[in-house]
Amino acid sequence: MSSLRIGPRPFLLLCRFILATVVVNVVTGAAVRLSDSGLGCPDWPTCSQHQLTPTLRLHPLVEFGNRLVVFVLVVACIATAVAACLRRPARRDLRWLSGGLVLGVIGEAVLGAFVVYTKLNAYVVMIHFMVGMALLAVAVVLTLRADHRPGRGAVAVTGAALWLTRALVALTVVVLAAGAATTGTGPHAGGRGAKRIPLGLRDMTRIHAEIVIAAAVLLLVVLWVLWRSDAVARVQNAGRILLAVMVAQGLIGYAQFFSHLPPVLVGIHVLGASIVWCTVLWFHHGLSDHLPESIGDPGPATGPEARRSGDPTVARQPAGEPLREPV
Repeated sequence: MSSLRIGPRPFLLLCRFILATVVVNVVTGAAVRLSDSGLGCPDWPTCSQHQLTPTLRLHPLVEFGNRLVVFVLVVACIATAVAACLRRPARRDLRWLSGGLVLGVIGEAVLGAFVVYTKLNAYVVMIHFMVGMALLAVAVVLTLRADHRPGRGAVAVTGAALWLTRALVALTVVVLAAGAATTGTGPHAGGRGAKRIPLGLRDMTRIHAEIVIAAAVLLLVVLWVLWRSDAVARVQNAGRILLAVMVAQGLIGYAQFFSHLPPVLVGIHVLGASIVWCTVLWFHHGLSDHLPESIGDPGPATGPEARRSGDPTVARQPAGEPLREPV
C-alpha cells in the first residue's frame, strides 16, 4: 500500500462521482416516497425476513433500487476515504472531508433502517432527508476543494457580501428543513397508514414559501452589494446563476402546489432542492480566489499567517497590507 499513489486528477473525478451518486440517492429516495414504496421491503438490510432480493413487483423493486444506490454510495465513500490517504500531494483537509462522507453515509443507512422499522414516521423521514442534505454538502465542499490547492484563499468580495452570503447559506438550511416538514404534512407518505406531521398542509406550505421569499430577497441584497462594490465579474455571474436556479425552483414549487402535488412535479422539486443547495455552496465557495492544482509552485510564503495556514495566496499580498478575512 505504501507504494500506491493517486494523483489530484483521478481523486477529483472520484469526488465528482460521489457528488453525482449522492444526488441520485436523494432522488431515488424521493421516488420511494412518491410511489408509496416505503414499505416495499418491510425488513432491513434484507428486503424481507428470509429474502435478500425483492419480488418482481413495483414497490419492492423501487425500494430495493434505492438501497442499491446506497450500497454503491457506501462503497464509493470508503474508496474515497482510502484514496484521500493515498493522494499525492497529501491533503489533510481532503482526508477529513472524506472521513465525513463515510460517517454521513453510515448515518443515512442507519436512519433508513429506522424509517422502515418506524413504519415511515414523518419525523424520522424528515431527519433522514436532512442528513442526506448534510451528506450532499460535504460532497460538494470536498469536490470544490479537490479542484484547487490547499488553503483558504483570498476573499474576492467585501466583508458585507461575505457575511450576507453566510447568512444565505444558513437560511437555505432553514428552507430545506421547512420543505421537508411541508412534505411531512402532505399526502405523499411513502405508504399507507404512515404517521404525518399534525400541521395543516396549506399553513406549512405558506411558511415554507415565506422563508423561500426571504432567501430570495437576501440573495438580491447580496447581488446589490456585489454590484455596488464592483466585485469581480466571476462572482457576480455566479450570483445571477444562483438567482436563476432559485427562481426556477420557486416556479416548480408553485406549479406543484396549484396542480395538487402530482408525484412527478414533487420529484422534480426534490431534485431542484438538491441543485439549489449545491449552487448556494458553490457560490459561497467562489467568494474566494484559489490557485488551481495545476499551477506551479508560487514560491515560499513569507508572512506568519501564511506559515500557519499554508495558503500560497496569502504570500502574494503586498507588504503592509492587512490580511483579508478568509471564507
